[in-house]
Amino acid sequence: MESTFRAIETTGTVDKNHHLFLDEPLPFAGPAKVRVIILLAEEGDINEKEWLYAAAKDPSFDFLKEPEEDIYSLTDGKPFHDER
Repeated sequence: MESTFRAIETTGTVDKNHHLFLDEPLPFAGPAKVRVIILLAEEGDINEKEWLYAAAKDPSFDFLKEPEEDIYSLTDGKPFHDER
């Protein structure tokens, strides 16, 4: 029988004893068997905050400051409420 999986993305820290500590509680109660995939940033990779700062300062995005690019208002769309 095939298993199906639901992915949950979160962040955490591995301590000097090789134990993983999550930054936030998981959105389900245990006990439960889970599968864990660890993604490590490569040395030299910049973090998301640094990437966003660099993108905000990149002149190739200056066209977004033009008035004709400002096509949305606060009344457009529907509110998004995270159900975590």
